[in-house]
Amino acid sequence: MLNMAEGVARLGELAASPVVSTLARAFADAGHELAIVGGPVRDALLGRTTNDLDFTTDATPDEILRVVTPISTARWDIGRAFGTIGAKVGGEQVEITTYRADSYDGVTRKPTVEFGGTLDPDLARRDFTVNAMALRVPAVQLVDPAGGVEDLVAGVLRTPGDPRVSFGDDPLRMLRAARFRSQLGFEVDEDTVSAMIELRETLGIVSPERINGELVRLLQTDDPVPGIRLLVDTGLMDEFLPEVSALRLEVDEHHHHKDVYEHSLTVLTQAIAHEKKRFPDTPPDVALRVAALLHDIGKPRTRKLEPGGAVTFHHHDVVGSRMARKRLQALRFDSDTMDAVARLIELHLRFFGYSEGAWTDSAVRRYVRDAGDQLDRLHILTRADVTTRNRRKAAVLAGAYDDIESRIAELREQEELGAMRPELDGNRIQQVLGIRPGPEVGRAYRFLLDLRLDEGVLGPDEAQRRLLEWWAAQG
Repeated sequence: MLNMAEGVARLGELAASPVVSTLARAFADAGHELAIVGGPVRDALLGRTTNDLDFTTDATPDEILRVVTPISTARWDIGRAFGTIGAKVGGEQVEITTYRADSYDGVTRKPTVEFGGTLDPDLARRDFTVNAMALRVPAVQLVDPAGGVEDLVAGVLRTPGDPRVSFGDDPLRMLRAARFRSQLGFEVDEDTVSAMIELRETLGIVSPERINGELVRLLQTDDPVPGIRLLVDTGLMDEFLPEVSALRLEVDEHHHHKDVYEHSLTVLTQAIAHEKKRFPDTPPDVALRVAALLHDIGKPRTRKLEPGGAVTFHHHDVVGSRMARKRLQALRFDSDTMDAVARLIELHLRFFGYSEGAWTDSAVRRYVRDAGDQLDRLHILTRADVTTRNRRKAAVLAGAYDDIESRIAELREQEELGAMRPELDGNRIQQVLGIRPGPEVGRAYRFLLDLRLDEGVLGPDEAQRRLLEWWAAQG
């Protein structure tokens, strides 16, 4: 709940900070207006940490540069065409943008940039009322023409004007609604939701890179599930990640299975909890969270209704891995993220069955080898994938995974498990067998690797002896 007295005090602290004071004084001395705008004002009122400082002013980009040059250690004008100048002041990065009154053609999402002369019209063009507030400095005057404070108190997201106009100007704002739904925990008002449903297909004019950015920001929140539900319920998810909506499989009266959509959201929530517990001081792991959300997307495609009411999803792990890679590629994810997600989905079922019969050391080594650098993420995803309400079954699975992690740690200490290479390299194989580079070297290498996985460390002499025996047997 927003406490206005505390919020006003925090606004005063924000205005009095060294960076803001320095900028406010410089712009005032030059005869220009300056205001902190958007997220920093909202977060200060809510008592949230403010990481970035965004300012708006009546000064043109050239005038902004003249004002900030004497008080900054660096400047950049990559956003100059849109009126934005960046600078490093007092060790902090800030962005200062000329008042704007953009218009959009509704086709390309490229705005016609028009600089404005006053603050209120600039605020009216912003995405949501809670982001359409400004704090004039050095006067410390809150400007809130759209009722953002009231919406902060009510915990509501709505646009400053008609949402159909706002979303028509920039359809990406509909994805921002989902992100703020999760980030702030606010409800989206009914008219705004209706506009999202009505205009969902207009998301097609937004570039995959911009959609990627908003999806990543949503997944980086502490609880992305409310935002994901909003995207699915409004149909927006169908426009860029339809595999998630497809998880809502129908269940007829004769065939029953777990709700795959709800299960996937639970796995995502549990994965985030495990992630925070294991790695409390690291940034949100986007690849892990994407894998948790998408780990079962192969199920709709592999679903088979068996006689007697059973439902099977054979090979949904492999199918889902391929589907995820293709979709993430379309959304312009980087190759490292795509590789990690695809590998995690492919391996997410590998553990199940361990509790029914303990694995040999060879099986544990192969599990580590196959997971490679995704092992820590696979530990989290596998644990998160247990969503049964049967406490006994859940306890058995948790205990089994405790056991496999313990065995991995023991083997790693004994055998340098992370290296997981044969004890003879390719050059030594050629010397021992008296052969030249070619397919035979690869076959011999794989033989030695299987030997390493099956029996652990043998030593170079024993590995050489076994290699010669194998070679002789090949004829």
